[in-house]
Amino acid sequence: MIKSLFPLKGYFQYWLEKKNKASLQNPHLVSLVSELEIFLEERKHLDLDIEDWRAQLLQNHQTIEVLDLGAGSKKVPSNRRKISAITKYSTSGRKFAQLYQYFASLTPANHLLELGTCMGLTTRYLHRVAKGKLATFEGSEAIQNTAKRGLESSQVEFILGDISDTLPRYLSENNQVDFALVDSSHTYQKTIEFTDLLMKHCDSKSILAIADIYWSKGMNRAWQELKSRKEVQLSLDFYECGILIFDYPGEKSHLILDY
Repeated sequence: MIKSLFPLKGYFQYWLEKKNKASLQNPHLVSLVSELEIFLEERKHLDLDIEDWRAQLLQNHQTIEVLDLGAGSKKVPSNRRKISAITKYSTSGRKFAQLYQYFASLTPANHLLELGTCMGLTTRYLHRVAKGKLATFEGSEAIQNTAKRGLESSQVEFILGDISDTLPRYLSENNQVDFALVDSSHTYQKTIEFTDLLMKHCDSKSILAIADIYWSKGMNRAWQELKSRKEVQLSLDFYECGILIFDYPGEKSHLILDY
């Protein structure tokens, strides 16, 4: 019960501290939020076919055997899960998929990584803004097989296996990370491990997104530590995710933003 209450307590704290554009003083931050609003408006009628795919998945009640290498699912703890349930409880909605699109688009977007393919919905959104290669990592073959349906592109590389093994191997051959979304294990240890590894391959133009930063005390602890890393100049808390930015023309800052 205590664990299940943490996201609610976290949201209450987020709600108390969040700021909107009108309350921002820094011109760079005002510009960042204004450009996000423009981006969302311009893409209001784009990528709707991805939402059609989501609707199909939500109606797909086929049961698959899931290999879960992370903290598991709060809503569907069994390893035998319906595709509809995985889609409902374990994927990012359009709102946050577009947020990830926006921050990926602020980078050169030649080398995008997604840790945690799940049903491939965010994969599809990121693919639409990729200028180069998108590598998406998944531990469960049954989930990856579902995610790959209808997504055939030379830009997208699906990587199967334990991310603790596959990510270091991939980065040894692909040195640069422009944007990465960490949305896989939902544990403190693995989130720190994966993000620290990614940071070694980032430069000042890179941006990292950490999903579910209020999912548990462990995930929030990971977020608090990561945003304090000396390489991070600006961190943005959107409750459902956190954004780490390395190039910011000002003092190291942390901001909780309404979204």
